[in-house]
Amino acid sequence: MSAPVVDVHAHAIVPEIEAAVAGRAGLDAHRALDARRNGAESLEVSGKMVAARIPQLVGVDRRLADMDAAGIDVQVVSPSPSHYHYWADRELAQAVTSSANRGIAALVAEEPLRLVGLGLIALQHPGDAVAALDDAVITCGLAGVEISSFAPGVELSDARLEPFWARAAELNAVVFLHPFGCSLDERLDRFYLSNTVGQPVENAVALSHIIFAGVLDRHPTLTVLAAHGGGYLPTYIGRSDHAWEVRPEARRCADLPSSYLPRITFDSLVHGAGALRALVDAVGAESVVLGSDYPFDMGITDPVSQVRAAGLTEAVTRSILGDNAFRLGLSTASSGVQS
Repeated sequence: MSAPVVDVHAHAIVPEIEAAVAGRAGLDAHRALDARRNGAESLEVSGKMVAARIPQLVGVDRRLADMDAAGIDVQVVSPSPSHYHYWADRELAQAVTSSANRGIAALVAEEPLRLVGLGLIALQHPGDAVAALDDAVITCGLAGVEISSFAPGVELSDARLEPFWARAAELNAVVFLHPFGCSLDERLDRFYLSNTVGQPVENAVALSHIIFAGVLDRHPTLTVLAAHGGGYLPTYIGRSDHAWEVRPEARRCADLPSSYLPRITFDSLVHGAGALRALVDAVGAESVVLGSDYPFDMGITDPVSQVRAAGLTEAVTRSILGDNAFRLGLSTASSGVQS
C-alpha cells in the first residue's frame, strides 16, 4: 500500500485577517507598493481571478471536489500569501497571525482526514516569531508555518531569527517558504513578470540566505519546504558552489552550497517535465514533493498527471506523490486513505 497522494502547496483565504487590517494605518502604502510592483494591468487581472475562486479559497466543499478530481488524497493548506501583511505594527501583526492560525485550524477541523494546515508568523517582528510558531503548532495543532522570502529590514539570514529556526527544528515544524512580492519592484511591473520571474528570483535569494548564512549548519534537523521548486537556485547551484570556492565572503556555510539541497524539500511546481527531472537530479528524489498552488491561476489543476508525465521511475514518482510528504508529517496518517 502506498502513502496517500499529498499536495503540499494549496492556499486558503481567512476573512478575519482582512477584517483586522481594514482601515489601518499602513494599508494604503502597502497597496501602493503592491501596485508599483505588479502594475495596473496585472492587479486588475488578479483581482478578477481571485474573486472567481472565492468558493475554492474559503469553503471545503469545492476544495474536496477538486481534490477528488485531481486524485489528491490529502492537501496541505496555507494562508494566501496576500495575508502576510508584513507592514503591520506589532499589535496588528499579532492579530493577523492569531487569525491565520485559528482560521486555518478551523478549516482543517472541517475535514481532518483530508486537510493539514500551516499558519503564519510575522516575519517583520522576529522577536515574536517563536510565540507565533508555538501558537500555530502547539495551540492550534498545525504542522508548521508559511513565510515569505523577506520582510522589510529582515532577510532570512538575520541573526534575530535564530530562536525561530531553533524552535522550528525542536518542534519538527515545517517552514514553508513561499515568496510574495519581489524586491525588483517596478522593473517587473508588466507582462506579469512580477510573478513569472519575481517568484523564482525570490525563492533563490531566500534559500541562498539560509544556506550561505549557515542556518542549516546550526539547525540540521530544520525542515524547510520551498515553493515553486526552489526557483532558479537548484538547477543553477554550480555558480553558488564556485563562489563558495573562490570568494571568502561566500564561505559562511561549512560545506558547498549544493550539499545542502538534499536537506531542503522542494515542491514539484516547476511547469515542465524536463524541469522536474532536472530538479530531481539536483536535489534528490527524496527531497521533492507534490505541489499545485491550488487554486490560483499560476498553479496547475492536474499535478499528479504532470508528475507521472515526467518519465521518472515508479519508485521516484511514488516518493514525490506521497511518500516524502508522509515522512515529513505532512499527511494524515490516521485517515486510512490510500492511493
